[in-house]
Amino acid sequence: MSTPDGTTGTDGTEVLRQDGLGEPDGLERLWTPHRMAYIRGENKPEDDTAGTCPFCRIPSQPDDEGLVVHRGELVFAVLNLYPYAPGHLLVCPYRHIADYTETTDAEAAEMADLTRTAMRTLRRVSNAAGFNVGMNQGDIAGAGIAAHLHQHVVPRWPGDQNFMPVIGRTKTLPELLTDTRGLLADAWG
Repeated sequence: MSTPDGTTGTDGTEVLRQDGLGEPDGLERLWTPHRMAYIRGENKPEDDTAGTCPFCRIPSQPDDEGLVVHRGELVFAVLNLYPYAPGHLLVCPYRHIADYTETTDAEAAEMADLTRTAMRTLRRVSNAAGFNVGMNQGDIAGAGIAAHLHQHVVPRWPGDQNFMPVIGRTKTLPELLTDTRGLLADAWG
């Protein structure tokens, strides 16, 4: 079988190709230009100091602008600006520390408490069926901002890993971050 431009693979199968505007390849596109900021690292700190750290700046902003869902005494919960799923939260200490072993007992206890409350709240408002909860410690472990400790709380639902992220390499979020923040903040606790 040949493509509209007559190309076939060595095994005789059709080779899909998109050269410039050329002939359509039959694939549909779901454009997500907002992801380019993350890909380009536009919001990444220039260095490891507290002065350039977004997790240090967020608490000084109004909750709706910083996407803060809840403020504790030592720790706060904020929506992830680049979520893996709707309601993806980060639980962060106010103090600029990089490693979980640097937390005080009080910070570790409040992180655990806010994580539990985040899970309860997400279950209540979105019927989350499960969660991925964890920390990436250091650049080598995948931490996007390694200089400031943060724990991910990612809600999950049956079938949420459909063809979009697997084949389309695209995440779909059915709700604006500001709407999600308001919903969770109103239901917190």
